[in-house]
Amino acid sequence: MGHREDLLEGAKRCLLAKGFARTTARDIVKESGTNLASIGYHYGSKDALLAQAYIEMVEGISDAFVAGGELQGEPGSLERFTEVWSNIIATMRDPGSLWRLSMEIVVMGDQLPEVRDHLARAQRDGARGIVTLFQGGREEDVPEETVDTLGYFYLTLMMGLMAQWTFDPKSAPEAEQLTEGLRRVLDDLKRT
Repeated sequence: MGHREDLLEGAKRCLLAKGFARTTARDIVKESGTNLASIGYHYGSKDALLAQAYIEMVEGISDAFVAGGELQGEPGSLERFTEVWSNIIATMRDPGSLWRLSMEIVVMGDQLPEVRDHLARAQRDGARGIVTLFQGGREEDVPEETVDTLGYFYLTLMMGLMAQWTFDPKSAPEAEQLTEGLRRVLDDLKRT
């Protein structure tokens, strides 16, 4: 690996160990075995490096949303809804999980406008990707209108779930509860 990759891997380890706010450039350099000048040369700033490391970690964890490599429920079904949320929740159970770091970054957004802008662009890709988890298909085929509606609907549910699991994992909902809530919303809509 070169310095660029070493820095990225070191930044990932620092993020999980110390969080975004407490990670210093010197921490990254120590963890990666590189030098301070490498951060600026390869990433422009420590915050840009940490943002990139965070995005790669989120992209990596999305593989766990498809436990075993394939989802069993029919795309768009309540069974698929339950299955995907079960897989997502499984990634939230670890006290040192990436999702606690995610909540820190959400709270710090106004303090780090460059990082917030970088992550906001990546969030759109996340909205596109999460649609395919629930609905099937390929990311490149998801229309922009679907990203803007269904994609952000699912991301909003995920953000709320992250907040609940971070705040009080003992009372946070399980996938079956989310599915039952959706079932009741659908039943209410049928009556109107």
